[in-house]
Amino acid sequence: MHGSLARRRLLVGGAALGVAAVLSPLSGVARAVGTPGPAGDPAPTRFALPDGFRPEGIAIGHGPYAYFGSIANGEIYRASLLTGKGRVVSAGLGPDHPTGGLKTDSRGRLYLAGLASREIRIVDLRSGAITRTYTVGSAGTFVNDVVLTPDAAWFTDSYKAQLYRIEIGRGGEPGEAATLPLTGDWVQGPDFTANGICRTPDGRALIVADTVADGGLLMRVDPRTGAAGKVDTGSLRLPNADGLLLLGRVLYVVQQADNQVDVIRLDAAGTRGTPIARITDPRFRIPTTVAAWGDRLYLPNARFDTPPTPDTEYDVVSVPAVR
Repeated sequence: MHGSLARRRLLVGGAALGVAAVLSPLSGVARAVGTPGPAGDPAPTRFALPDGFRPEGIAIGHGPYAYFGSIANGEIYRASLLTGKGRVVSAGLGPDHPTGGLKTDSRGRLYLAGLASREIRIVDLRSGAITRTYTVGSAGTFVNDVVLTPDAAWFTDSYKAQLYRIEIGRGGEPGEAATLPLTGDWVQGPDFTANGICRTPDGRALIVADTVADGGLLMRVDPRTGAAGKVDTGSLRLPNADGLLLLGRVLYVVQQADNQVDVIRLDAAGTRGTPIARITDPRFRIPTTVAAWGDRLYLPNARFDTPPTPDTEYDVVSVPAVR
């Protein structure tokens, strides 16, 4: 990783066990949520990943399985959300080929962001084979996160003011790669800037986390032109925004170094958002990304404040979604 992630502002994580709190900035009320699963639901709310794995991204498809990418060597680990047990389903290519953000489509493909390797990789989940690799950007590129739309896979570059687009054909086959420069209100810092990415509720544009602009904002990006406009979220600032997850009009923003998830209700176009809650949990140890299954959110703890070793423990925690 060449020290890239070390440049993020890191905070010490909380205790390994405890009670989650969903804090509403509108009412100031904290609602305690016990760590066991919902009544009658045996699914674990915390489960371990392999020691030394170094997770960053998470993807959940239609089935009760989550996929995690390793920034240690790029391998993909699949875990059952019903039992917490899992196994490696795609071998990594080594420490020079890490995996960051990832998303799965409905045709059994996994799209991977290769971080400092400049790679975008596509994995066949049936065989675990890497079926296609793209090298994008230029020296210093950091391919961080990904979102899928009906006709493309979009990737952020944390060190350059541009997105990468992989065309998806009508049959779901990935096509050519293209670069989209970011303009308008986009502010590119001297260091780590872009991070998570998702679609707007109406599906017409993209939302990208800009951790530099005005102390940290969301940007609405026109996918045709690259023009970025600030998303009005009032006084809320997101300097440590990492993974983004949109469920309906509710956007979850993982502020990894702050050990919290800010929850924002967007308008359809994604131009304005109202902060409605903040999720914290003493089990958070610098979570990076988030995915949903049922009425629960799942977040891998990246533990960026802990020097990684082959024996370092990593885990995934689950908290209730905010509706």
